[in-house]
Amino acid sequence: IIACPCALGLATPMSVMVGVGRGAKEGVLIKNAEVLEVMEKVDTIVVDKTGTLTQGRPEVTGVETFADWNENDVLTLAAAVEAQSEHPLAQAVVRRAKADELQLVEASEFNSITGGVDDHDVLIGKADLLDEQGTEGVDAGRDKAGSHQAEGATVVFVAIDNRLAAILAITDPIKQSTPAALKTLHELGLRVVMLTGDAEPTAKAVASKLGIYEFHAGVSPEEKHDFVRKLKKEGKTVAMCGDGINDAPALAEANVGIAMGTGTGVAIESAGVTLVGGDLRGVAAAANLSRKTMSNIRQNLFFAFIYNTLGIPVAAGLPYPIFGVLLSPMIAAAAMSFSSVSVIANSLRLRNTSLVQK
Repeated sequence: IIACPCALGLATPMSVMVGVGRGAKEGVLIKNAEVLEVMEKVDTIVVDKTGTLTQGRPEVTGVETFADWNENDVLTLAAAVEAQSEHPLAQAVVRRAKADELQLVEASEFNSITGGVDDHDVLIGKADLLDEQGTEGVDAGRDKAGSHQAEGATVVFVAIDNRLAAILAITDPIKQSTPAALKTLHELGLRVVMLTGDAEPTAKAVASKLGIYEFHAGVSPEEKHDFVRKLKKEGKTVAMCGDGINDAPALAEANVGIAMGTGTGVAIESAGVTLVGGDLRGVAAAANLSRKTMSNIRQNLFFAFIYNTLGIPVAAGLPYPIFGVLLSPMIAAAAMSFSSVSVIANSLRLRNTSLVQK
């Protein structure tokens, strides 16, 4: 009496699509069976902020200028430089300039630090970057930035001709599904850690809104990778969730990499799990699914082995000398069929299992 291995869930690695909601847009793509098995053991979830907890489409919500610069001139020059970048914050500046119907000029000598526009040297980034380049007036911007950061906004400093010209408050709304997803993860007993390149006040405001008790701000891509590696050395089983190129090293280092389907191809390629619609509830669904699936497999193994343990000795005739009992071939066939049916029926219970809160 032998149960079919596929009925036990011991299938070869394959792509598995799990629906979080009704449509495929909210699905979870699990690339292979090994990822599903490892996901059950995950005890720590590390999440990026932008594009993961938030919508990943930030907007400029405030502009404060300094010296003799006005808002339109600053946005025109800043957008000319940021148009060369694919970073979400850069694109937010460009969208704001276009929304204000400003005519963008073309930047020259652009690189990841500076760009020259209409004979102006423009530097855009964090306050520390401007300090490193010897920019004047940065402290005045820091004083103004605090109120925006307390509201959860990211503040970008704009220097023109080596002097602070403006600060831009950029806000990225939190996804509606994020609070429910985090609540489910906490209920599963998982430790959630937020890593972000944003300043401490901004990270603190977002973490406070979402009930995340552990976060690290001002983290570079290399530091994200090193943080995940450190957790693994401490004996943690880590799942890293991110959406951008800068998250790819950490995604690859984690025991399970989880990429947002709305993110970059590099991030998706580095991950074992893809949240097709970028819905963070998929992380909770994947964690729940892995636990329920592995539990189901163990139950199926029990069913299969108990039938074999009881049926094989009877079929071999061991009770006959004592009880005079032999197992009829018809009964053996029925027992084998019932074994497979019970295993498959138990597996099908997963179809009606709620994996995440709505």
